[in-house]
Amino acid sequence: MQRGYSICWLLRAAFFGVSRSEQCCAQSPKEIANSIGMKLVIISKGTFKLGSPPGKEGVNHDERQHEVTISRDYYLGMYEVTQAQYETIMGDNPSYFQNDNLPDARSVEVTSDFPVETVSWEDAVEFCRRISALPAERATGRVYRLPTEAEWEYACRAGSKLAYSFGGDVRALGDYAWYDSNSNDRTYPVGQKKANSWGLYDMHGNVWEWCSDWYGEYPNGAVSDPQGPRTGSLRVDRGGSWDYGAAMCQSSFRGNLDPSGSNFNNGFRLALDAPVNPR
Repeated sequence: MQRGYSICWLLRAAFFGVSRSEQCCAQSPKEIANSIGMKLVIISKGTFKLGSPPGKEGVNHDERQHEVTISRDYYLGMYEVTQAQYETIMGDNPSYFQNDNLPDARSVEVTSDFPVETVSWEDAVEFCRRISALPAERATGRVYRLPTEAEWEYACRAGSKLAYSFGGDVRALGDYAWYDSNSNDRTYPVGQKKANSWGLYDMHGNVWEWCSDWYGEYPNGAVSDPQGPRTGSLRVDRGGSWDYGAAMCQSSFRGNLDPSGSNFNNGFRLALDAPVNPR
């Protein structure tokens, strides 16, 4: 029997036939680990409402709700990129929160598993380029990138139509996020809080996460696989951080920053296209 196929799937294929996209889904692993140990989770294609509905309290003008279709499966990092992973690829660690520079630390903490921060959008893109160029990654055909804004929100929501991936009750946010009410003015190791229902950690809080898009107004109608404006002056970041309030940690909240700018709030996670013909 071919690996990656269930008996039920094979029977269905024999009697009814399946499409190429279904074959891809049947074979793609739900989780992968790359050559430096980074874990990525497959995010299945689908359609959702991006943004916030009109009339919702606290909605910003730039969160106009519209239907978005993600037409292909993709992988997204289970965790934000850590300081150790960044240093392995880039040769340095620009993070503010490392070792003895933690405001509430009683002793020096090892911060290798903290999210890397103080990285610009340009730094994040260069990280993607360099890790993709590793011989072990080239051998697998993996080309890493930043997620689009639509991919990010789709994965963050994990099927939720409410303010957060876990629902609408802000009182539960502390179970899922490091934000201004519980962070003690610092970041924390990735993966300490609860994951969303698709297995992704720290999508709310800890550090803002760069997306690939230029910042701009959303379209009025339904779209498929949006890439954002063709040009702009600011890049999108998402998810809130240790230094921001609950409202800015909502799934739909949009941040933006100069692509060459960096501060101790901004990090990123990797995205990867699922192979068309996985093995």
